[in-house]
Amino acid sequence: MAVTTRVFVGVSGSQRGSAVLRQAWGEAVRRDAVLVPVLAWTPVGGEPAYRTHPCPPLAELWEQAARERLEAALTEAFGDSPAAVRIEPLVVRGEAGPVLTAIADRPGDLLVVGTGRRGRLARLLHGSVSRHCLAHATCSVVAVPPTDAPAAPAVVLSHQEWRTLTAA
Repeated sequence: MAVTTRVFVGVSGSQRGSAVLRQAWGEAVRRDAVLVPVLAWTPVGGEPAYRTHPCPPLAELWEQAARERLEAALTEAFGDSPAAVRIEPLVVRGEAGPVLTAIADRPGDLLVVGTGRRGRLARLLHGSVSRHCLAHATCSVVAVPPTDAPAAPAVVLSHQEWRTLTAA
């Protein structure tokens, strides 16, 4: 039974996300892989607040809004569906870093994430998705720098290579 190679890409709906999506698409083409754009979402106020005051109709609205953000991000990045790659978009409830590392769980998977440029407050409240993925992914990770950053190539690191670099 053949195993399908998958390229996962975290989608936030930000303007920088188009470059990350295009990088992931390029990786999917090179690997003859399925492209899986993933938009992770959490209820407004976070899961603890939602558990205290659940409202399923609101959760459905938030999930639908996430689906629309993912669709808009794909349209912005590619226009009509790009040729040469099968795309299987996925909307998942949860924090982005843990969601991405949990679903990109096969040795042949590749995870593509954007890096940098979020403000200190945002990083403090939400953490860095790219750092979480680099530290916890069991597959290879491509970290794409912001497009306005000085030219630097994207780097593909395996989980073991990341551990070796951060241990030094």
